[in-house]
Amino acid sequence: MRDNSYSAVMARKNEIMKRAVGMDYDKFESGSIAFDYEAMMAATGYTLEAVRKIQTEEFQIGNTPIYELKNLTALARACAPEGMGARIFVKDEASNLSGSFKVRRAATSIYQARKMGYKGVISATSGNYGAAVAACAAKAGLKCIVVQECFDSKGVGQPEIIEKARKCEALGAEVVQLTVGPELFYMFLRMLEETDYFNASLYTPFGIAGVETLGYEIAQQCRLTLGRDPDMVVCTNAGGGNLTGTARGLLKAGCKAEVVAASVNLSGLHMASDHQFNLKSFTTGHTGFGMPFSTWPDRSDVPRSAARPLRYMDRYVTVNQGEVFYTTEMLAALEGMEKGPAGNTSLAAAFALSQTMPKDKIIVVQETEYTGAGKHVNAQLSFARSNGIDIHFGNPEDEIPGKSIILPAHPSMIKARPADMTHLRTSLIHNAIKMTGKTPTDADIDFLAAETKTNREFVKEHLA
Repeated sequence: MRDNSYSAVMARKNEIMKRAVGMDYDKFESGSIAFDYEAMMAATGYTLEAVRKIQTEEFQIGNTPIYELKNLTALARACAPEGMGARIFVKDEASNLSGSFKVRRAATSIYQARKMGYKGVISATSGNYGAAVAACAAKAGLKCIVVQECFDSKGVGQPEIIEKARKCEALGAEVVQLTVGPELFYMFLRMLEETDYFNASLYTPFGIAGVETLGYEIAQQCRLTLGRDPDMVVCTNAGGGNLTGTARGLLKAGCKAEVVAASVNLSGLHMASDHQFNLKSFTTGHTGFGMPFSTWPDRSDVPRSAARPLRYMDRYVTVNQGEVFYTTEMLAALEGMEKGPAGNTSLAAAFALSQTMPKDKIIVVQETEYTGAGKHVNAQLSFARSNGIDIHFGNPEDEIPGKSIILPAHPSMIKARPADMTHLRTSLIHNAIKMTGKTPTDADIDFLAAETKTNREFVKEHLA
């Protein structure tokens, strides 16, 4: 009989994870702060071409189209100074199985689980990833459990999260819905231990390797249709896997486009707060995940996260809730494309950034997602209004997360606000020392330079 108390289960987490992923993370450790990230990524045993073959032949995903948003580009140019207004393109990942880019992450994990003989898979997610895992598990003939952080303590759940639960169930998954708090990880560990299922985590090397095909396709498609690489690729950033995988794929294609992270500003709201859980109108792609996971990636559900966004991002910008809702409606009204909120976070940022770039430049928004009843703008705004959130048109600069959602009175008011990259990089260095309790070695300094996309001098300066 196992001791299933909270403390006992948490004490067994590394043992549980090792059995559930089939990967020995210890072999990549240095005994200090550093670990061999590239060796961990290579340990999947899959090349980029192998992953592409798995995705297209086994799961019929990938090779999604890229569209030029000509009307949005024209509007951006109308708001921009003379000669400015880069062309805006979007990679339509909503045309994938399950309706989002996350099926790329799921396919590699599910393929690996079946290859290793697991009978089923478990994923802890309140987002599109659950539907992606359920869809791929259905195709692979594996059982699937999706664990959701769904409700506050009063049993009230966000429309967008409820929508995703319905989609997971429709695709054959068993959905376990929990209240916000530490019980999510505890129950996730217990189910992994009791079922001996594969941990289809967002943060394994298998998942990140799956997203590399997205970045690779962007480079290849731009070269084929435009005769050149994009100048900028904008990625919605939450846990960091979207940006990490896309950037790695771009690099593998030899593309050196500027990689920009974009998140919805939810500053002041705590993601684990029962009271504040339903005061946010975005369940992913926001700063409540984006900032903490950027500055300490290993807060994830595996010993070492393969999502390391600060290794790859050149800039980090934020947009406000009202701006994303407005952009969602703008995309539908001007381009005839009705998409969910996650991809429209990066689209809102791209619309603003376009106005700062010459007309001959190219921006690619690297994903869209499906929309549905609970993910629709009206559902989320109605839910916000029922929770006492003030919703009106005005200046988005006046928006206060948890208190107001301000739709811009004019599209020129949509802004991409720069985050302090030096502060983020310094925070990662400080967190590495705090969380490991180690004094940095010479090898650690090299590792931290790679982690922050800087150099040894930067790391030494901020260690001092």
